Parts: sequence; structure tokens; C-alpha cells
Amino acid sequence: MEYRPLGRTGLNVSVIGLGTMTWGRQNTEAEGHAQMDYALDQGVNFWDTAEMYAIPPTAETYGKTEQVIGTWFKSRGRRDKVILATKVIGAPNGGFTWIREGKSRLDRANITAALDASLKRLQTDYVDLYQLHWPDRVTNRFGQRCYAHRPQYDGVPIPETLGVLQDLIKAGKIRAIGVSNESPWGVMTFLKHAEVQDLPRIASIQNAYNLLNRTYEDGLSEIGLREDVGLLAYSPLGAATLSGKYLDGQIPPGTRRALDHRPSRYTTPNADAAVRAYMAIAEKHGLSVTQMAIAFVAQKPFVASTLIGATTMEHLVSNIAAGGIKLSDEVLKEIDAVNDRYTDPCP
Repeated sequence: MEYRPLGRTGLNVSVIGLGTMTWGRQNTEAEGHAQMDYALDQGVNFWDTAEMYAIPPTAETYGKTEQVIGTWFKSRGRRDKVILATKVIGAPNGGFTWIREGKSRLDRANITAALDASLKRLQTDYVDLYQLHWPDRVTNRFGQRCYAHRPQYDGVPIPETLGVLQDLIKAGKIRAIGVSNESPWGVMTFLKHAEVQDLPRIASIQNAYNLLNRTYEDGLSEIGLREDVGLLAYSPLGAATLSGKYLDGQIPPGTRRALDHRPSRYTTPNADAAVRAYMAIAEKHGLSVTQMAIAFVAQKPFVASTLIGATTMEHLVSNIAAGGIKLSDEVLKEIDAVNDRYTDPCP
């Protein structure tokens, strides 16, 4: 297993990170424990979760994933072997009414309450990386295009949020901080305030990045490399779209799309054509398309960790193994040609 720096924290995370959002909904506690056992034995030392997991988010599944991780820590006694990341939600914009009565903000009261509840569920007294799941302000995320400027909805000022996180770091509850579903402006603004006001520096950004969505490369990749803010790439398989299971509108029983009735960012006009083109490249070169997709992400220099998720052990084994695959220049050239033809069909 390859390990890479997590920003300037001194922590090194595995190039394959363990995503956990299916535990407590699509996966049982026992299955989650089995995945953690296997992943850690394979050298995967970075695990990512969130207060709102399992997914799809409901009042009944809220916090369930953290609970599964917590019972694993208690039963295995291996907390010190894991670099653990979790997240606090930003402004819910009328949704998630079961989370702090639908009034969550990235302010002192909400962040403190969220972190304390997460620590209790996780059965630990600290998290290695605490992330802001999405900004309070209105900005492009979850497949949105065309930024709409609405400063009246900016929410909690970034310096205020950083000040809260600074106090929680001093209290020993957090080792490092990161952002998620952020924009280039957001990342640079966090970094600016950290430098000017002596506030904690973000170590990472967790955004979607995959063969169907390479928008991270447009501006954030340069920032990440120049400023040592590593990408924790989520959805390297485009929420399983790159497996081909959803081609032509198929929704197999038990899959995420069968359980989650919210619109998917991966059901766009050119998605199927792009998936077929990537599947053809994989077949031509004797590769699994899912392993090729994960390896593509893991091979990028701005990626700190590639967050894989699986509902079966078979998929978990394959996804972790993909971290050791190096794609040839020929394969990468053909992938770029498809991206030129179908540029970011699923942003």
C-alpha cells in the first residue's frame, strides 16, 4: 500500500481510503466490521465517515455509520491504527430536519454539538480529520453548474468557523481539519484567513473526482499542489455508474439508486456514452473497468487518498487492489481522448 502526506499535518494516509456510508443501511454492522478488518489488514489506514451517514440520509439512519465504527473500535482495540475522518454538515437549506432541528450552521454551538455526538458514537475521544461536509454559503456543489451569487445566504463567516475549530484542536478533540464540496474561492479563503489570523490550516478537500467528473482539474488541482491541500477523492466510480450497472436506465434491486430516490448527478445525457467508451478501453487492455477508474484517480499527483466504498467483500477486495495498478501512458491517452469527446458529463 502506498501512503501520501495529508497536507502539512505530518500524517500519511493510504492511497486507498475506506468509505463507509453504506454501513447501517445497505450493510449490517457485522459486514461493516468485516470490511474494516480486511481493509486494515491490507494497509488501508484512512477511513472516512460523516455524522449524516448512512446514505441515503434519513432520520432513522442518521449516525448509524459512526455507531458501526464505534463498536468496531470497542471490540478490536485498534483505534491507534486508523486515521479517522468524519464531517459536520453545513446549512441544510430546508432539509435534514432531524439534524439539530434543521437549523445546523458552521458556528460554535452546532459544530461543538455535532463533534461531541460523533465522538460518542465513534467511541473515541478524538478524530484525526474533521471536515466541513459542505459550505454554509450558496455555491456549486453536488452536480450544480453556473454559480449563482447570493451573498445574503453566506451564513457563518469562515474566520468564525475556523476559530471554533481552533478551540476544538486545542481541546484535543481534533488533530486536523478539512473542507468538502468546496470551490477554489472557498479553499483559498480558508487558507488566507488561516495565514493572516493565525487560525488552523485546512489539510484536505474532499470533492467528487472520477472519469465522469474531472472538474477538480480546472482550478482546484493547482491550488492543492501549490498549497499542500490533498484531494480526498470521493465517488471514484461515479456512484457505481462506471461499473455499467445503470446503463440504459437500469436500476438493479438493492443498488443505491434503488434505495435513494433523489436525482442522481450521474444521470445526464452523455453519461451512458462516456461509460461505454471507458468500458471499451478497459476491455481492450484487459482491465476491469472499475479498477481502471480507481487507478486513474489514485495515479493523480494531487490526490492524497481515493475513497472507495463497497457493499460486498468481493467488490471491496477488487477496489483496494486497484490502488496497486499503474495505468500505461497508452491507456491514459485513450482516457483523455474520451474526456475530450465527452467532457465532464457528470459534474
